[in-house]
This record gives sequence, structure tokens and C-alpha cells, in this order.
Amino acid sequence: MNSQHSTENLTIHHKVKDYATWRKGYDEHEKSRLSAGVTNGRVFRRAEDPNDILILLDVADVAQARTWLGGDDLKTAMHKAGVVGSPSIRFAT
Repeated sequence: MNSQHSTENLTIHHKVKDYATWRKGYDEHEKSRLSAGVTNGRVFRRAEDPNDILILLDVADVAQARTWLGGDDLKTAMHKAGVVGSPSIRFAT
């Protein structure tokens, strides 16, 4: 690996039923994110709607992150945490 910073950025946007419930689930899923090389999560909430969530994350390996994002473990965790509908997910360098 070269010495250049090669981290990608991942943005996830979604609505939740209840922020407190969602946040508990998000925090409990930290080990899963780390195992996929997804780190440094920053959570933002819309002022007009605190259940409208934007998460910015760093990704070491996009292929590994995509596998994690498509996995049943994450889908189950999101459903349990009260995510409404499908999230918007984007990668950027």
C-alpha cells in the first residue's frame, strides 16, 4: 500500500421512526462497521425533522463496504432500528 490517503467517503441518508431507538441500534452495530473497514461515522440530523438522518463514513475498501451494505446483517439491524424505506447510499472519493 502506498503512503497516499486512499479512503473513500460513504454517505447514507435515511428516515427513521424514532432517533433514540435508531441511535441505540447504530451504536450497537459499530463492530460490524469496523469489520467492513467502515469507520469514523459522523451522524447529522435535519433541524426541521430530527428523524431525517445523514451519516458520513470513511471506507478503506469500497468492494468490502458494498458487500457489507448488501448483507442481511445490516438489513436486519436497520429494520430493527426503525429505518423507514430504503436508504440513499453514495460513495465519493
